[in-house]
Amino acid sequence: MSTLRSEDRVSLCTFTFADGRRCLTPRDSGHPHLCYSHARKEAQALAAEEVGRDISSCFSGSYVSACDLSSALGHLFSAVAQGQVKPRTATTLTYLGQTLLQTIRLAEDEYINAFDTDAWRDAIRSSFAPPTPAPRSPDLESNLNRTPSPAPPQG
Repeated sequence: MSTLRSEDRVSLCTFTFADGRRCLTPRDSGHPHLCYSHARKEAQALAAEEVGRDISSCFSGSYVSACDLSSALGHLFSAVAQGQVKPRTATTLTYLGQTLLQTIRLAEDEYINAFDTDAWRDAIRSSFAPPTPAPRSPDLESNLNRTPSPAPPQG
């Protein structure tokens, strides 16, 4: 087994395996510490974490609505298409989404039977933040603030 001098180790990947061994591959020119393989794995892990945060941000709170679920599945679809989520993981998440969708329908039926349709609507409304009004365009503002000029006399 060959030994490396400390000067030679400086240009090597700094990844350490679980058993304490270090990677002996030269560093990638595009990464300050890792070889190409470990830099790619690190980038994939970071992308997966970001996708996870993106998808979980779709869920508004204690109640998972069909709108939340639809938005999350849209983000998942996009992440799979971009190669950020593996198809097997996407299949599992989609299956869980399908199960959630079925429970939403069951919860709705159960709640409406116990209370009524209006109570269900109130419960749904209370789980969402009130919609914010759309910003007005500057042209619309100037038209609203403009005083109409008097009509010319007819005669």
